[in-house]
Amino acid sequence: MLNFIKRFKISYAIYNFFHRKELLHNEIQYKKLGLSKKYYSSISSKDFEGLPGSNSEIPSIDDSILSTSKLYHTLSSSSKESLLNYSENGFAVLEKYLSEEQVDSINQEIETMLKNGTVKFTNVNKIMFAIHKSTLLRETGNNKDLIELLSLLMGDEAILFQSINFIMGSEQDTHSDSIHMTTYPLGGLLGVWIALEDITLENGPLHYYPKSHKLPYYMNKDYDNEGTTFMLGDKSYTAYETMMSNKIKEHQLEKINFCAKKGDLLIWHANLLHGGNEHLNKNKTRKSMVFHYFKKDSICYHEITQRPALIKYSE
Repeated sequence: MLNFIKRFKISYAIYNFFHRKELLHNEIQYKKLGLSKKYYSSISSKDFEGLPGSNSEIPSIDDSILSTSKLYHTLSSSSKESLLNYSENGFAVLEKYLSEEQVDSINQEIETMLKNGTVKFTNVNKIMFAIHKSTLLRETGNNKDLIELLSLLMGDEAILFQSINFIMGSEQDTHSDSIHMTTYPLGGLLGVWIALEDITLENGPLHYYPKSHKLPYYMNKDYDNEGTTFMLGDKSYTAYETMMSNKIKEHQLEKINFCAKKGDLLIWHANLLHGGNEHLNKNKTRKSMVFHYFKKDSICYHEITQRPALIKYSE
């Protein structure tokens, strides 16, 4: 019964109505596009069909662009090469981005916040938005040299809006972030994942599929989940996961397990298919930290639930 009630779009609209501050930025963009939407209205990819920029192109990245980045010049040759191949592969790996001392400080910060109740686990193993509770984590995600580099990859200013910390592996099935954190124009998002300890096949490494970001953005309509004017679609998330599994087979995509070293950083495109492997040895932790960044002035929403994203910007 509860799940049926949650399918009514008005239930989200009522909730959104009381979060004007976190949603008003979208209404400004709606007006520019000529959309008859209030800040609390439901929104989905269907609303942007036919509008200019609904299909975002992947920016071309070369040495002349990256050489303007201060961070780029401090990286290893393999990290530089990875960034130069970002447009083609949809990801880049920065080796030893954080020092052991920096990682240890972050781990200690998370441990302290968990002990004193400043942060708590949600969805079993996620610590959400710790950047709003910790200056150290917020400054890590907002490092000016990192922001500068990410902005070059996005083709516009990158803005930090979300963090997730893990103690154990996520074990999340393969997906594109664009179904969960959707933007208009599409592709206005970057993910950053940092290993807070050495990661092996035992403790559930991240996995990704190179070049999968070039596939279409698979949305509600692609698995018959658009719903109606007043109701959300009735398909389960499993239906989306099944679709993605079939797409991987159809396009014969190669899976890469990211067995990272402590301090390594992975950047991925909004549409890159990725997930978390099974955490085989539960006696071992898999400490990691995720940041998500939106492109400035993007309209941000959740495609599945057709909710505009509540954004408390982190400064």
